[in-house]
Amino acid sequence: MIDNKLRAYIELHISVVLYGFTAILGDLISISALSLVWWRVLITSLSFLLILRNISFIRCFSRAQIRSYLFIGFLIAAHWVCFYSSIKLAKASIALACMGTISIFTALLEPYIMKHRFQAAEILTGLFVIPGIYLIAQATDVSMHNGIWVGLIASALVAWFSTLNKKHIMKGKEIEISCLELSSATITCSIVLLVLYVNGSFTNFWPQENDWIYLLILSLFCTTLAFLLSLRPLNYISTFSSNLIFNLEPLYGILLAIIILKEHQDLNTSFYIGVGIILSSVFIFPLISKSKSYDTNQ
Repeated sequence: MIDNKLRAYIELHISVVLYGFTAILGDLISISALSLVWWRVLITSLSFLLILRNISFIRCFSRAQIRSYLFIGFLIAAHWVCFYSSIKLAKASIALACMGTISIFTALLEPYIMKHRFQAAEILTGLFVIPGIYLIAQATDVSMHNGIWVGLIASALVAWFSTLNKKHIMKGKEIEISCLELSSATITCSIVLLVLYVNGSFTNFWPQENDWIYLLILSLFCTTLAFLLSLRPLNYISTFSSNLIFNLEPLYGILLAIIILKEHQDLNTSFYIGVGIILSSVFIFPLISKSKSYDTNQ
């Protein structure tokens, strides 16, 4: 019989693999990045509502909290649009490598948002990713460089909304908060799509036959299921351990891109050295964070 702690580690690793698989699906789905995100957040929001059964949980939040979560939902929508745009402008591996720069953006944004001092060690660790990004840019065709820039924007948005979530999170309310944030993301994407439709720029919206399968996998398995699998383990393992495991997402995603999309055929040694440098900083960052003198839960 598997004990609770081992089961927690297994479930958390499965959830991270599922999150890593989202980049692969983003490459396989043929519709535009904005349309893809709209369908993803819509299906995921509906699945959360089915789990929660009703929306009475909204009464548990103050108006200020609701405004905060709606804004975070806007940032999540912007992040996913940038992330999938990066995949379509470059490659899944490149977009995932850019996600490894979250540490530098977190080191810069968290002190401002959480109202504590900047930590020099964190910033230096974050800056360590810059040579990695440079090597990745050198290893890719110039036509993909826009994908790198958009991927970096997506990474900065993750750092922003993750830090805001840390600031505003209510213990025991994660699924309700996520439902509220994803509903906000759905509304955000709907407004942008409506504006594009009015301006005559509404294209590549309806999924093809295979796209529906990929979208359902992306929404129900790689988002809803992955989220639920990532919740229970937090009762049995430390936040530090869970963060280390979550940092494996770019690695798992790049390995999946190599296996499924065969992207290694178009990438050279410099790319993988760059990825190695970025991943090194990704794993060093939580070690630095653990030794911080201030309380991050304040």
